[in-house]
Amino acid sequence: MRFSIYQDSLIGARASNQDRMGYCYTRDSLLMLVADGMGGHLRGEVAAHLALQVAASTFQEEARPTLADPPAFLDRALRRAHREILRYQDTHHLPESPRTTIVACVVQHGRAWWAHAGDSRLYLLRGGRVALRTRDHSKVQNLVDLGMIAESDSATHPERNKVLNCLGSPFEPTIELGGDMVLAPGDTLMLCSDGVWSALPEADLLGPLAGGAVLTGVPLLVARAVGHAGPLADNATALAMTWEGSIDVPSLSSEDVPDGAITTTIAVGLIDESAAAEALTEDEIERTIREIREAISRAGGN
Repeated sequence: MRFSIYQDSLIGARASNQDRMGYCYTRDSLLMLVADGMGGHLRGEVAAHLALQVAASTFQEEARPTLADPPAFLDRALRRAHREILRYQDTHHLPESPRTTIVACVVQHGRAWWAHAGDSRLYLLRGGRVALRTRDHSKVQNLVDLGMIAESDSATHPERNKVLNCLGSPFEPTIELGGDMVLAPGDTLMLCSDGVWSALPEADLLGPLAGGAVLTGVPLLVARAVGHAGPLADNATALAMTWEGSIDVPSLSSEDVPDGAITTTIAVGLIDESAAAEALTEDEIERTIREIREAISRAGGN
């Protein structure tokens, strides 16, 4: 596999950044993830962090070096993450569970599969246009689908932030699967939190990534989203990968990965302590880190 990939995140106007992002790949398979911890519930950053860790752990367990069934993997990994978030709630005796939206994508043998829960999105950019995107699990998206409001009205609708599906809720989440999509050279897959897509018109999402390198396009896109939203800016996170792009653009080759090895940007046990400072003491932070590590180990046996 040969691809260019880059990720970036900004806090926006919020007190902390509850978004999490990352990717990992073997010689023949790539997993990309963006999770948006839900700020209206306790410890959203922990839910997002756990979701990435459990998904990455499952990928490490099953990608040897390819996944036997990418859609089944995506469904299984996200449901494992959901269970670990509920287990975290039970362990900490929390009145409600931490929650997160998530979007995940696997690329393997030149094909892409994806899954999401909530309003974190995946876009496929091809030939200077949006070839497809995921549909949000939200109140506003339902109203658009039913023809009760126009798509153009969704950005200002009073219930635009109401998400109907996520990991960590008391109910089993709906994991919506997509793909199998054959990738063409130059295709870009972009995963992002709602702090990016809700702040910009679709044409402005395309601009920084169309025909350019993700290395420069992703940070420009994230900065534009935060700048456009101004004092209302949410956490803004994007991860984009261009498949077999121009040889003039810096790229990665998975042929450099040794047999049986995995390259990843998802580090174990890193909690944004400043984001949890009001809720967690130093002893609780250390205990949380230990529990996340234990959760990853348990996920491999569930």
